[in-house]
Amino acid sequence: MNFLDRGNRNSGRQMMSPSNYFFSPSSPRKAYLGMKFAPAEVWTIQRKQPHGVMSMSFTGPYFGPGYAIVRLQSRAKILWGSCQTLFGPFSRRIMLDNYHPPSHAPNGAHLANGHTRIIQPAYVGISANVLDDGADIGFALNDGKDTLDSAIFRVNNSKPLEPDHIVELLINKFKTYSHDHNYKFVAIGVSHHLARLSPLLCTRIWKDLDAVPVVLDVSVTGTQNNTSEHVRPVDGLAHRGPLSVTRPVDEQADAAAKKLLTLFSDHYITVPMGVHHEVDVDHGGMIHLIDAIDEYRGTSREPSWNALIKYRDEIRKRGLKAAFFNSTPQGGGVALMRHALIRLFKFLGLDVKWYVPKPSSSVFRVTKNNHNILQGVADPALRLTPEGAQLMTDWIEENAKEFWLCEGGPLAPGGVDIAIIDDPQMPGLIPLIRKARPDIPIIYRSHIEVRSDLIAKTGSPQAGVWDYLYERIRHADVFISHPIRNFIPSTIPPEIVGLLPAATDWLDGLNKDLPEWDSKYYIERFRSFCIDAHVGPFEYPKREYIVQIARFDPAKGIDVAIDAYIKLRHKLEEEKKESLGSSNGTLPLPPQLLLCAHGAVDDPDARKLLNVLLAKAKFALQLSSREGFEIKVSEALHVGKPVIATLAGGIPLQVQDGKNGFLCKIGDADAISRRMHELWTNKDGVHTRMSEYAKRSVSDEVGTVGNAVSWLYLINKMTQVGENGQRVKLEPNGRWINDMAREEAGEPYREGEPRLPRILKV
Repeated sequence: MNFLDRGNRNSGRQMMSPSNYFFSPSSPRKAYLGMKFAPAEVWTIQRKQPHGVMSMSFTGPYFGPGYAIVRLQSRAKILWGSCQTLFGPFSRRIMLDNYHPPSHAPNGAHLANGHTRIIQPAYVGISANVLDDGADIGFALNDGKDTLDSAIFRVNNSKPLEPDHIVELLINKFKTYSHDHNYKFVAIGVSHHLARLSPLLCTRIWKDLDAVPVVLDVSVTGTQNNTSEHVRPVDGLAHRGPLSVTRPVDEQADAAAKKLLTLFSDHYITVPMGVHHEVDVDHGGMIHLIDAIDEYRGTSREPSWNALIKYRDEIRKRGLKAAFFNSTPQGGGVALMRHALIRLFKFLGLDVKWYVPKPSSSVFRVTKNNHNILQGVADPALRLTPEGAQLMTDWIEENAKEFWLCEGGPLAPGGVDIAIIDDPQMPGLIPLIRKARPDIPIIYRSHIEVRSDLIAKTGSPQAGVWDYLYERIRHADVFISHPIRNFIPSTIPPEIVGLLPAATDWLDGLNKDLPEWDSKYYIERFRSFCIDAHVGPFEYPKREYIVQIARFDPAKGIDVAIDAYIKLRHKLEEEKKESLGSSNGTLPLPPQLLLCAHGAVDDPDARKLLNVLLAKAKFALQLSSREGFEIKVSEALHVGKPVIATLAGGIPLQVQDGKNGFLCKIGDADAISRRMHELWTNKDGVHTRMSEYAKRSVSDEVGTVGNAVSWLYLINKMTQVGENGQRVKLEPNGRWINDMAREEAGEPYREGEPRLPRILKV
């Protein structure tokens, strides 16, 4: 493999800000490789020499480790210097200026020699031109404003142009570049030509580099003026003016990087709306997180996968179309589940889409109040007013007419074959569908805790909200609820009730295995957040920690977590004093307690921070006094973290007491503290044993594949027509939808296969 360095296109400008440097207490300075290149980052003074001359070692964003001999004057100048670039040796005069670093360096990684390495976000474009004797692969790096670096990799035909070879070459090169030059790749734009040349490249970018892979349409040809009379077409006439030529591959890469930036805002990729306000989860097919079916297959067991493929084949054969409707494309767990489902369905070639209404801040306040009222956590004086109810009704009707019931809309004649409505914001759509399309089945999916005991009280705020919602929900064919019986109001006919747990995606940023280097990046980002927020130092890995990830909400048991932790620390202090008076030596530093709230969990960086904080914890807590299903419990178990939790909501469905965690009474800080001590000290190997069991105890039904099996079963079953010409009526009668789906597919649960308990008393 050869390297053809085309150099920096932005010469004459200083590219990097001072916050990008390696900081060294012994040499608070910065160096520039001439005035035409970006700054090198001084690591350390190696040896002072007479007459103000010193030798130094350094590195930079484009340059590998090098050294220089420096004379310190009022304007310090380099006598001579050299360094090793990514593309070969390089020598140039260097200029040194004074620079005083801040007291701490955010987003850094601590090096063995005590320096702090500052890692900066960046965007990359890559493209390829296939040649007779191999291929040229272009690379361009952009910091979000300017192109900082570009190069061409030559792949010779001494090795065949095999897709796997290209993937390994690029992944290894990107890792080396990223680690050596301190960049965290946010996203990588891949030209269509290169993506076709190497079909698994995008999947590897997502898995191995933790960057969002985006396939872009980049022109491989350009034009140049021709004034030569010696260039003649076949008609014998001289041709003057622009000629079509093959565009240099690094220019293609630069174009890809710049086009990539149009999709991002502050390192966050926006979720676009398509025709009829469809949620475009992959930006029109440009985002390719997973392009390999084996990746999905590896997240589930064989029976679940077989059932998925069976229903996929039947639905494709029948040409069925389905649609989900909920209130927002981002911001919470429902949106995350829908993103994951739609990604998988598109990958499987299924016509399943997801629509949302235009947002309204006034309606949002009403629906948020309704949510809190139904859960019993709102002010008792708060009620759904007639004005609020009318606001919701008008909002749904306006959106339905504008986007979904209009000609060509998903709910117009010839549209979808089945509609699924999510949560209490959207049930006003159900009677509109029933009026416009009386023939299609409708599913209502309730994701929240509904206090059926308070709804049963005549005149209560909960009864008022529920009366409004049920007047619309009653037109649905099936009511799907979390598998907690007291979440189902008595007004719902038992025969239409089906049970389905929440789910999470094992391949998204919240759960995927992150490379260690990227994990360190997120840990350092979090350390910086802690410093900026003045909440005290986050001392991992020097000290291990216990984590609870939940909203800062009175029902999440935060006060209980703090009380139990204090009791644990007192116990550990007593043991420390006893240890000092014996020959047992010193005990490890006590753990920190990390109480971590999340806002919008579909923020990519927030997801990966939560991922890392959970994966690196000693064990997890979930001490809610009221709860829905709380999928974070299964997410913790999936990475081998034992969970200490309370008997609230759907938590006991996931924690097997004494096997993958401990279940305690709500508010029992003493019992929780004792369990924390057992896990922290690994008494009788309990932590080791639980950690190993936790990884294999998670049921398929809480992953995207298992969840998809349930939905595809419902889509396929509820659209069938009987011998009498009437649509088949599905009556779950309170059964778990996943059981029905697996049985119908001929893949019932096998003995010993993990699944959630089917009988639960809370």
